Amino acid sequence: MEVKINREIRDYTEAVFFGMSLRQCAFAVLACGAAVGLYFLLSPYFGLETLSWVCILGAAPFVAIGFIRYHSMTAEQFVWTWIKSEILMPQHLSYSPSNSYRRLLEAAEKDNGTLRRRLRGAVAGYAQDA
Repeated sequence: MEVKINREIRDYTEAVFFGMSLRQCAFAVLACGAAVGLYFLLSPYFGLETLSWVCILGAAPFVAIGFIRYHSMTAEQFVWTWIKSEILMPQHLSYSPSNSYRRLLEAAEKDNGTLRRRLRGAVAGYAQDA
């Protein structure tokens, strides 16, 4: 006999209906309601093929909100995080590379060798301490 255990205990969701969580069931019902509502609302204006695509597109946002998780965040958490990062607290991060070795060489050239003498003295002092 085997007992199925999730690798990560935080990923556990209680199955309510057909293996779906309560959130997934609620959004599945909303998606079906949106599709049926669009069908009856638009059936006098469109043919069956176009109407079926409209129903699919109308139900897709509800399905996405209920079932898709992005970086372990639900749709509302993701939207709030996006609003905070892009609108409320935007930051412009820039990268400017620096070459430490080149800066040391330029400083050594300006000092006319005094840096080399300091480094030699430091290395000699370290060797005497050891």
